[in-house]
This record gives sequence, C-alpha cells and structure tokens, in this order.
Amino acid sequence: MKPLIELSQKAFTLLNGIGDYVSMLALRLLLAWEFWAAGVKKFNGQNWFERIQDDFPFPFSVIPTDISWAIATWSELIGAAALFVGLGTRYAAATLIILDIVALVSVHADNGYNVCSNGFKLPLIYFLMLLPLLLNGPGKASLDALVARYFK
Repeated sequence: MKPLIELSQKAFTLLNGIGDYVSMLALRLLLAWEFWAAGVKKFNGQNWFERIQDDFPFPFSVIPTDISWAIATWSELIGAAALFVGLGTRYAAATLIILDIVALVSVHADNGYNVCSNGFKLPLIYFLMLLPLLLNGPGKASLDALVARYFK
C-alpha cells in the first residue's frame, strides 16, 4: 500500500507542477477566444444598446449608447488580448467581470437560466471563470509572471 501512496504523491506533485502553467493558461485562452469573438461581432455590427439602455444599471443607463457600445466593444477586444498573453490579467478580468454583470442584469437576467433562450447561464459561467483570474492571477505561463520575476 505504501508504494501506491508514494506513487500517487509523485504523480500529484507532477500534476501540480503542470497545473501551475496549464490550468490558468487554458482558462485565459478560452475566455480570450469568447470575449474576442463578442468584441469582433460588436466592432463589425450595429449598435443595439439603444433598445436596452433603460435596463442598464447606473451609471451605464445615463451614458450615451454610442459610448456604452464603444466601451463594451473595446473592453472585450483589449480584455481578450490581455487574457491571451497574460498581461494585466487581473485588470482585464475585473473589467470583463463588470461588463459581464452589466450584460447579465440588462440583457440576460429576465430570460431564465437556459442559454438557448438568451438566459443568464453563459454570463454566470464567464463570471465564475473570470473570478479565479481576478483572485489568483494568470498563472506561471503569462507575461504577468515574467514581469513579476523580472522586477523581483
């Protein structure tokens, strides 16, 4: 039994070492892909925020919709790029969490949970995926980690 426990401990140590690099990288890359796609769609699309401006929480409800559209578009594009390379990851995660909460409240909350009915499931998943990046940072496979090692 003891050799099995020792083997398990070695395997878990190896997995922890790999996880220090891969887990947050995978999370960042998936979120970057999703937010990039949403930002590109907004960048190339028509502003539909005028239809829902009254549903935005304050202060977004009083900001002109052209400005809100630009903030949302560029937050998604710049945030996705930051997540992709892992630079300014906590700032990007915080920005995208705010954007996500506004989208949840103003667009998705009244549609139930189901993704197919434009419900709040997807924004909730994004929020829960962004939270570890905000709280723990981007992981070792990031420019943030490289910068931190340089200035140590």
